[in-house]
Amino acid sequence: MPTFRHGKNINVFIDQYDFSTYFNNVSASTSIDTAETSAFGTSAKTYVVGHTDGTVSLGGMFESTASTGTDQYFASVLGSATKQKVIVAVEGHSNGTGAIMLQADDTSYEVSSAIADIVQASAEFQSTASVEHGKILSSGSTVSATGNGTSVDNGAATTNGGAGFLSVPVNTRNGNITVKIQHSADNSTFADLVTFTVVSSSTATSQRVEVASGTTVNRYLRVNYTVAGSTGSATPVVAFTRR
Repeated sequence: MPTFRHGKNINVFIDQYDFSTYFNNVSASTSIDTAETSAFGTSAKTYVVGHTDGTVSLGGMFESTASTGTDQYFASVLGSATKQKVIVAVEGHSNGTGAIMLQADDTSYEVSSAIADIVQASAEFQSTASVEHGKILSSGSTVSATGNGTSVDNGAATTNGGAGFLSVPVNTRNGNITVKIQHSADNSTFADLVTFTVVSSSTATSQRVEVASGTTVNRYLRVNYTVAGSTGSATPVVAFTRR
């Protein structure tokens, strides 16, 4: 029997912000260009595929709180030269659940309302590669000590690299945190696959790290945290897409 999910559990992270409580609608679209190769003598059209493309559209509520609300953030990144990093946790922020990820440009931001309705906000992100599907590797729990997350089993290794995404919306730790994605063939011996730039003390941040095409990504993935300092904690969101 298939296992279906309810939309109420979706989480939306954009750069270092958790916008889950601002939005109530999300749509992710992926497409690929095709060029026709039909010739004389063929009875049906033929094609070759080209570039992939994708967008993520969000709809929800307008909120104007400085920097953390929908209005301040989306108005500031619209047309920005800096790419946005988007993680949509389609089954909620928990270890091993599905995720949609993209590095993108915010290409549209709209505010609308009717007299009898709440003020609404919507935004669209155009991917600079494609909309990528993968897994959440973090549990959603706070991190305050050095250690490893629970491994996620892909069932088999893959051989074409991928990309790791990190969003840290909450960070009160009074020391640096190093976040890595590690992989293993046997769920016992792990090696570093992705090392994110060190997360500085009490800093909210986001990152995306590419794993080169042709790189083998072993069957099991987990997150490794090295935590300095003595007080406070952080809530990292870590996801990985295989290719």
